[in-house]
Amino acid sequence: MPKIKTKKSASKRFRVRPGGTVKRGFAFKSHILTKKTTKNKRQLRGTTEVHQSDVPSIKAMMPYA
Repeated sequence: MPKIKTKKSASKRFRVRPGGTVKRGFAFKSHILTKKTTKNKRQLRGTTEVHQSDVPSIKAMMPYA
C-alpha cells in the first residue's frame, strides 16, 4: 500500500496534542482589524480545542499526526 498524503491545509491549521485532542486557532484575526474592538481581538488570541464531532475528520486529513 502506498503512503497516505496529508492534507497540507489541515496540517497548517490544526495540531494534534499527545492525548489525542486537536487544537486550533481562532478565525477572524487575519485582516480588517481596524473595525474590530481591542477586546474582541484580545479574545481571539491563543488556541482552543476542536469540537469532538469534528476530530475524526481532522484525523483522517492528517493520518500521521
